Amino acid sequence: METYYLILTGILFVLAFSDLIVGVSNDAVNFLNSAIGSKAASFNTIALFAMAGVLAGSVFSSGMMEVARKGIFHPQFFAFSEVMIIFLGVMLADIILLDLFNTFGIPTSTTVSVVFELLGAAVGMALIKVYHDPNHLSFGEYINSARALAIISAILFSVVVALLAGAIIQYFVRLVFTFDYEKNFRRFGAIWAGLAISGIMFFILIKGAKNATFMDKATKQAIHDNWLLILSTTFVAGTILFLILQRLKVNILRIVVLIGTFALAMAFAGNDLVNFIGVPMAAYNAYHFFVESGATSPDTFMMKDLAHKVPANTWMLVLSGVVMALTLKYSRKARSVTETEVNLGRQDEEGYERFGSTIFARMLVQNVINAHKRVTAILPDSFNEAVARRFKPKKWQPKEGAEDQQPPHFDMLRASVNIFVAAILISIGTTLKLPLSTTYVTFMVAMGSSLSDRAWGRESAVYRVSGVLAVIGSWFFTALFGFTMAFILVNIMYFGGKLVVFALLAVVAFILYQTHFLHKKREEKKSRLLREAQGIGKLSADKLVAKSADEVLRFLSAYQNLISRTLSNLASENRRGLRTTYSDFLDINALAKEKKEKVNKVIDKLTDDSLESGYYYVQVMDYLRELSNSTRHFIEPALKHVENSHKPLIPEQNESLNEVMQSLREFVNTALETVENRQSLETLNDKKKELLKTIKKARKLQIKRIKANQVGTRNSMLFFALLTELKNFALFGYSFVKAQQRLADSAKGILVDDTAE
Repeated sequence: METYYLILTGILFVLAFSDLIVGVSNDAVNFLNSAIGSKAASFNTIALFAMAGVLAGSVFSSGMMEVARKGIFHPQFFAFSEVMIIFLGVMLADIILLDLFNTFGIPTSTTVSVVFELLGAAVGMALIKVYHDPNHLSFGEYINSARALAIISAILFSVVVALLAGAIIQYFVRLVFTFDYEKNFRRFGAIWAGLAISGIMFFILIKGAKNATFMDKATKQAIHDNWLLILSTTFVAGTILFLILQRLKVNILRIVVLIGTFALAMAFAGNDLVNFIGVPMAAYNAYHFFVESGATSPDTFMMKDLAHKVPANTWMLVLSGVVMALTLKYSRKARSVTETEVNLGRQDEEGYERFGSTIFARMLVQNVINAHKRVTAILPDSFNEAVARRFKPKKWQPKEGAEDQQPPHFDMLRASVNIFVAAILISIGTTLKLPLSTTYVTFMVAMGSSLSDRAWGRESAVYRVSGVLAVIGSWFFTALFGFTMAFILVNIMYFGGKLVVFALLAVVAFILYQTHFLHKKREEKKSRLLREAQGIGKLSADKLVAKSADEVLRFLSAYQNLISRTLSNLASENRRGLRTTYSDFLDINALAKEKKEKVNKVIDKLTDDSLESGYYYVQVMDYLRELSNSTRHFIEPALKHVENSHKPLIPEQNESLNEVMQSLREFVNTALETVENRQSLETLNDKKKELLKTIKKARKLQIKRIKANQVGTRNSMLFFALLTELKNFALFGYSFVKAQQRLADSAKGILVDDTAE
């Protein structure tokens, strides 16, 4: 029996290191987003500071696993075997939950996840005891419900306070320094940097030193009693030092952001480490107590020893710090989660928005706009104009010879505000013993500062608000999912026995394997979109022609392939094939949409003598979107028809569609040759007419079949819809190539006659 529980303890430690990897990948957003978003340094440099902070934080860790061991339930009322099932259920649920969030790039709280998983597992085991143990206690005596209620209250509190604090402080900081802050920063920048570094130092002292295992009580008490003097000294010394560094032409904001990154990473490792190794450490302690007691039955040995303070092993803390540091450096999912927050707060309003528009977001934005209009109407025009000038964004100019030609998502002034405000709020919460989530605070501060910086303008506000609401909603899902999953797993393992325990481990391993490939696919898609979105310097007319020709060739071929696959899968009623085809279309459509939305940026990069060509490039992109819409409306009805299990097309219909498809292939092949060789449009026009005749013939044959009662209504609706979109594809495809030809002619200086249009 001891061997079985020893194996379980070992498994829990293996799961702990897996949890460390998936957990750090999510919590990395807390301390990386400001530095990465502002491009304070290269990613390797930022990661180096964060890794140093994580390693330092692991040494500063309190080593007391209070939350995992007795913060949510009372272990003295549970047997050893029951406690082990609770801990195993928590770890399995935590790995699944955090890996799921990482895969989709959503930041969540590891504190909330582990607390509610402990609560769900403990409630599950408590209910089992109440219904099966004749000597059971009342249900309320098993659970420490006050702690869970405090966590829920802290979620709501931290979300609101962090958003308001970030918005208010960023507003006044930006009002003082403006976006063109270099001039004012020479005067007052050292004071702001000194204030920020003092706040960060306060954060380090409150969140770090209080938990340091190597400090005695006298030292900690001295820090606590003299914190105001320490911070005042830090402010004065920091301000003087930053004044000197400014004279030496050093970017002091970069120093503040990097030190803040170190501090946040250190506090994270020092305090949130318990979320990952607290449970297996508690399981190890439970196993140790069981073995030392000499008890023979794990079902009767009660865990009263877990109710006392038990220090964690220092070597385990350090090893965990190493794992976390390596995860920061190499985890792709950590970057995905960070990118979600950074993109929601970016200053640039153009381009792709990850989140769509929701009704609640639209209502909220409309109400805010109306309120803003009422407030500005009351204030003097001179005041409104003065404020508007202070908040006028500065156009970013890349440094000559720099490798990175892409602008940062926001400037380092805002990054310093994000770190300063988050550090202060978390420190105050810790001082007041409020269980604030570091994830929630850092995320909402970043969103509040984005709001004040007017990053959420009329072009992007609805999408950004939808994104923030989606993230906040996912936080509550964290609590619900964690509780429910742990509750279910405990019941399955308790009633299923040992074999079920090992089967669940295999299931979790399979889930992690699947999400790894899902995330890889999402990253490849995102990288492709990013490569497409990035331009290379100024565009001449010749480069624009080559660019558009490449797009015509690629998209015409891709859409023809999708239409061909749709017809083939429709004829065989291959539901999975149609779903795959539609999924592939969505990827290509996202790329087409991105290109359409990036038209302004392409035109902005045109040289002055190429502006005439820009007009025809806009036409090319317009017809590209029309082609994309036609392809969508071709695939969707076919998929819907098969999904609803309607009657398949009859052989005669498939024969007609194949005939049309053959004509479409000839049309597309001719279009490709026309673009590649810059041939005349006459041959392509003839192919278009042949295709339209074939479509007309297929439509007449369908009418005859209807008259002869050979086909039903839904069959006819689908058939006519397919023919209509094939006709649209031919017309828009011809215009697509024609627009590209006109673009090529305008680049050569040939006068283009488009008066008829």
